[in-house]
Amino acid sequence: MNLTLIFISSGLFLGWSLGANDAANLFGTAVGTKVVKFRTAAVIMSVFVIIGAVSSGSGASHTLGKLGAIHSMPGAFVVALASGLTVFIMTRYGLPVSTSQSIVGAIIGWNLFTNQSTSIDTLTKILMTWVLCPVLAALFSAFFYRIFKRLTRRLKANIFMRHYAIRIGLLIVGGFGAYSLGANNIANVMGVFTNSIHFEPIHFAFFNINSTQILFFIGAVAISLGIFTYSYNVMNTVGNDIYRMSPATALIVVLASAFVLFIFGSVSLQKLLISFHLPPIPLVPVSSSQAVVGAIIGISLGKGDYHINYRKLRGISLGWLFTPILSLLLSYIGLAIIQNVFTQHVL
Repeated sequence: MNLTLIFISSGLFLGWSLGANDAANLFGTAVGTKVVKFRTAAVIMSVFVIIGAVSSGSGASHTLGKLGAIHSMPGAFVVALASGLTVFIMTRYGLPVSTSQSIVGAIIGWNLFTNQSTSIDTLTKILMTWVLCPVLAALFSAFFYRIFKRLTRRLKANIFMRHYAIRIGLLIVGGFGAYSLGANNIANVMGVFTNSIHFEPIHFAFFNINSTQILFFIGAVAISLGIFTYSYNVMNTVGNDIYRMSPATALIVVLASAFVLFIFGSVSLQKLLISFHLPPIPLVPVSSSQAVVGAIIGISLGKGDYHINYRKLRGISLGWLFTPILSLLLSYIGLAIIQNVFTQHVL
């Protein structure tokens, strides 16, 4: 058990890094516009991230398993550590990077080091979602903005009631986004450990918690710690630096990005589509960073306001480009060190 805790520590670090970075994608706009206090946002995110991870986190993890199934604890330790270090470095500079990209890069690094084949079909599916994610978020954002604009024209509410309604809406939508983040992105945190670490199931009166759910719960707690301790800097970047938003547009951005995370992480939605003989949406851990940035661009286009901080946007885009590359390199180097210096088998 002690050895298991040592190896799983890198996954906890990755979870902490994800919470520190990706929390901004849910409530950065709300906190940045001073509508929701940071502590309130952190509590809501922590609760719903854990619920989403435990109840619906298994779907997206299967896709990462197809990309590279890691059966050794030392190998999983290094892959998670490389991904966590990459996210931490980017977070240190206030950039909302993609945890999904970092874990994919680290897994490919493991495949290269161990001479394992990388599933081109799975990789292609993941790369396609990296493109679709911000595009869908932009489309949802522009669409929701038009609906919101029509509703506000019909409903005559005073300024106080309008502000109160937007604040309540941000809290509800933020909770939904946190649930979707936990369901979609817990695979990034603990997915690499599902084949090498097993816990005894826990039995309650009305339900059981299996080994994977226990693992996901531990990872979700680490995400919550990251939210509370280190997410404020990135929240400022998302909430203020890319595009100046009102509380109403902040609500739309959070809703659009939450919808994208839900679509690519919901097992129930996939089953519903299959029951209607419709093509299922792939369950892939997508980037909440890409979703929220796409939503911000979508809201600016929907308003016809092009005052976007392109310099900041360029920096974020470069971060997305270098994230999988840096993670791949750190993974490969780390695997070489742990196998040749510490004589731990990574395959």
